[in-house]
Amino acid sequence: MDAAQKKFIRMTTEPVNKLVCQLAVPTIISMLVTSLYNMVDTFFVGQVGTEATAGVGLIFPVMTIIQAFGFYFGQGSGNFISRALGARKNQEAEIMSATSFICSLLFGCFLMVVGFIFKPQILTLLGASTAKVSPATVAYADDYLTLILIGAPFMGTSFVLNNQLRFQGNAIFSMIGLVVGAVINCVLDPLFIFGFHMEVTGAALATIISQFISFCLLYIATLKSDSMKIRLRNFRLGFYWQKGIFMAGAPSLFRQGLASFATLALNSAAAIGADPAMADAAIAAFSVVGKVMMFAFSALLGFGQGFQPVCGYNYGAKKYDRVRNSFTFCLKVGGACLLALSILGFIFAEPVISLFRDDPNVIAIGTIAMRWQCCTFPLMTVVACTNMLYQNIGRVVGATLLAVARQGLMFIPVVLILPHLFEQPIMGVYLAQPAADLFAFALAAPLAVSMYRELKKLEKDLNKAEE
Repeated sequence: MDAAQKKFIRMTTEPVNKLVCQLAVPTIISMLVTSLYNMVDTFFVGQVGTEATAGVGLIFPVMTIIQAFGFYFGQGSGNFISRALGARKNQEAEIMSATSFICSLLFGCFLMVVGFIFKPQILTLLGASTAKVSPATVAYADDYLTLILIGAPFMGTSFVLNNQLRFQGNAIFSMIGLVVGAVINCVLDPLFIFGFHMEVTGAALATIISQFISFCLLYIATLKSDSMKIRLRNFRLGFYWQKGIFMAGAPSLFRQGLASFATLALNSAAAIGADPAMADAAIAAFSVVGKVMMFAFSALLGFGQGFQPVCGYNYGAKKYDRVRNSFTFCLKVGGACLLALSILGFIFAEPVISLFRDDPNVIAIGTIAMRWQCCTFPLMTVVACTNMLYQNIGRVVGATLLAVARQGLMFIPVVLILPHLFEQPIMGVYLAQPAADLFAFALAAPLAVSMYRELKKLEKDLNKAEE
């Protein structure tokens, strides 16, 4: 029995709760490490000054765009690969691996070139032209953006390799690649920022070097894979392969892409809503809160990503009861974890924010914002897990709707409207994310119930057909 056959048997017969947990441990670590890249930069840059933290916060939407296309090719190909392996179409899985890898690398180069050509316009779009933003913040943002653009091809493609390894059940390999990169980033950040006195430029340089090393390690891991060795001869540009990427990758693209615009809108609202003297502090505070909450949310995403290959394999193998049971398990465990993290976050909001910046204004604004977000944070379990279910079984419309709900469809209009409804506009900014979370949950809950019932019906119909 070859390795692919053994993996198929394991993914379709082992108890789903045990299987999801086994796959979730390395993916949780991988997701936490991915968030750690930004957290580490935020921590060390925070030691430089409030303007430096704000400058890096302004560039975060660009990094989100790079990640968006990385997740588009990675999630799109990964979902296709897991379903193909579940249906025992190993050759198609290998073709998709090469196609999405090369497409991502080429598109990353395109983003780099376009970014350098239009860099002044991008900085303006990101809010650097806002009157309340200091010249020092703009200068830091320019320095950080320059190096991030250079690393774009490898940053985006690392997400592709990570997702492909994970979706075929090789989460350990993906974890190793990301963890090594994160450790290197943690070492290089203080060395470049303080040892070589490079400040924000040093943080960006540390990030792209560590991302490049992760890229190399993840690529080496694919050479040891039993079903997705990347070979140039397998590259295809045909409609069938691009459609396969789009069907499962579009939700991730829209989710991450709109998250970029949401961050841009949040930075603008924070700068405008705060007192004129506190614009930089407000941008810095919401940047820190966003990265802290994303770090906590990464634990849920990592656990859900342990569910994704189980879902893909078993849906491809028409084992609908296993898909349904694993989905229910994720909702229970994920909800309990986010509730615990929310309680801790509410209690310890002030000391957490003060770890990143000792500016009293940043701490005051960040503490209030983080506590409000913790109030609705557990509801995101239903939104995230339902989105993953729809995405993995190829329901692109529902998956895309859920993907854009929280940080796009709901958040952007809310953060633009709410500040105008309060005497103190900053209060509207505080409430924007909790309000968006409530709306997203109201959308996701009925979709989760509907898909649960559909899976039960598919299971019943299959049983009747086999009788």
